Formats: sequence, structure tokens, C-alpha cells
Amino acid sequence: MAQSRDVFTYAYKRVGELDIHLDIYPPREIPELDSRLLPAVIYFHGGALTVGNRTSWFPSWLHRRVVNSGMVFMSADYRLIPPSTGHDILEDIKDLFHFLTNDANQRIRENWAARGSVSRAFQIDPHALAVSGSSAGGLCAYLAAAHASPRPKAVLSLYGMGGDMLTSHYLVPKTVPFFRGREILDPNDFSQYLYPACKELSSTSDSPLAYHPLTYHIPGYPANPRMLLGRLYLQMGTFLDYHTGCHDPSLSASLRTILRERALGDHGSMTIPSVHRRLLPQLTVSSALPPMLLIHGSADTAVLVQESENLQSLLREAGVPAELVVVEGKEHSFDYEADAEDEFGGSGGLFDRAVSFLAETLHR
Repeated sequence: MAQSRDVFTYAYKRVGELDIHLDIYPPREIPELDSRLLPAVIYFHGGALTVGNRTSWFPSWLHRRVVNSGMVFMSADYRLIPPSTGHDILEDIKDLFHFLTNDANQRIRENWAARGSVSRAFQIDPHALAVSGSSAGGLCAYLAAAHASPRPKAVLSLYGMGGDMLTSHYLVPKTVPFFRGREILDPNDFSQYLYPACKELSSTSDSPLAYHPLTYHIPGYPANPRMLLGRLYLQMGTFLDYHTGCHDPSLSASLRTILRERALGDHGSMTIPSVHRRLLPQLTVSSALPPMLLIHGSADTAVLVQESENLQSLLREAGVPAELVVVEGKEHSFDYEADAEDEFGGSGGLFDRAVSFLAETLHR
């Protein structure tokens, strides 16, 4: 078997002057087969849709296990809100699948040859793709499952957003700490990221994480203001306005009125214009969706575990195989904790279980 730990980076689409990139990681060992079509796992990064890039909060545990299992691992950028919206992100996801179906394998062959490899290049099987994502990346994975072509064969969601966005968590303004006990933000500090000023921002798909030094009055505090936007929009109860681009009139304000009067239910979903409904995974559940494994910490204050519980219920009602693993006592991003590999990485543990689900589903 040939071995490769290279990463191949491509611009999978261009919007104006903005290139949007994808990293492709070959499996650790590439089988010497006549057919090199290999299953692949696409990962979407977290960051509340507002910050990050394809290397931010990189899931090393997932990447390592995927490539060691003989599959291709990919991590994709997408446009960030604001000034982009969930509609732009959805178009990026659909264009990513178009690139993987029509262009990626040729580009891989060209790069493989340019590197002087004597073996045949690995190739991606566009009909054996799984999607995965953490937090907002889980929302991207859900969007891919509902709208991408060819449809992914499996979804792995790690505390994913989107399972229930018609709740007070998204719609009600907050005046006391609600996320890990952290301070309430002053919207005046983020004026350029608030509507309508945010319309003047340049479109971006790459906003790296940055932190203040330990000498800062709050050591290690985020230095990139985009890192705080998701929390700010939740605090203001306007996240859905930025996600849908529906600011004037405010979609969040309309839904908030209904929420005060009664449980949203069908009333809330009917209030959402049809053009925006495609951005809320709970409103796009159908029997055509692929099997899903949802993993969520019970103590998550950024994306409440009720989101995954609600989505699992909707999926099962539609006849879609859906398993939910609730990790008791764990907060958001628990798989990035220093001892996560010790706690979840043992043989047959949660991490192995997640990748086994992907491998078994993709090889059917």
C-alpha cells in the first residue's frame, strides 16, 4: 500500500474576488487497487457561522480516525455571516458537492502527477460522501443532507445547531449571562457587524481565530470580534435575522411576538417566508434524508441539547434512522477538552463509535 499524509488544497468556487477553499486529506494508506474510488467525509467547522476557517477548531480525533480507516477526510470553508447569509452558505455547500462530483478527481490526478508519484492517484467516490460538523458546522451538515446533490449517505453532528431554532434561545433578548456564565456583551462595541452597517462588510470565508495575550486585562480573551458575534446575536435575539438576511421587517421580532402569545409550533413555521424555510433543518425533514448520528453534551449552553432531541424525534417520525448520544454533564465543544482523547478515545469509545458509524454507512 502506498502511504500519504499530504493535504491537497483547492478553491472549489470563486465569488467575485473571493476564493473559497477545501482541504483534502488522503487516507494514511492508499490501497493498490484498479479502482481508487474511496469514500470520503466532509467536515464543516463551527463558529456560529460568523467566524473561522477550514483549520479552525480542527477535529484531530475525527481526522485521524477517518484517514486511518481508509477514507478521505475533507474540511471546507464557507462564506461567513455577515455580510453573507445562510442562503449564501447553502449555495457554497451545493457548489462544493458540484466540485467534488465534476472537478475534484481530475485536480487530484494532476497534483498527484506533479508531485512525481509513481502510483495511481486516489480518487473520491462522489456517491459515497458523508458530512459532519461541529456546532454551526452541524447546521451546514444538515443543509447538505437536505439540499446537496448527490445527497450525502450519512450525517455526523457534534452538538449541531439547527435542530430547533424556533425557541427563546434564538429569539428572546437576554440581559443576564446565558453562555458558560460569560459576560453580557455591549452591542455598541460591534456596530460594524450590526444591521444595516454590516451590509458594507467585505464578504469573507476565512476569519482566523485570534486571542489577546496573557497580559491583557482578560487573559486569552478573543481578539477577533467575529468570535463573539454568534453570542451577541443570540443575546440580542436576532440570530435568525442574520442567518436568513430577513432584517426589515425583522423575522426574529415577528417570531418573538408569536412566542410571547403561544408556543410557536406551526404558527411560527408558517410565519417564516417560504424562501427562508430551507435554512431551518427542522422544517426540511423528510424520509429522503440519510442516517444520522447526533452527539450532544447535556450541559451545553451554546446549542441546547433540546435541539438534537427535537431533530431526532422529527427524523424518526419521518422514518430516518437517527441515533442520539447525550454525553452527561458535558458543555459545548467537549471533544476539544485536553482530556477528551483519554475520556472518549479508547477502543470502542465514543470517537471510535462515531467513525464506525460513518465507515459502515458509507460502505453499504
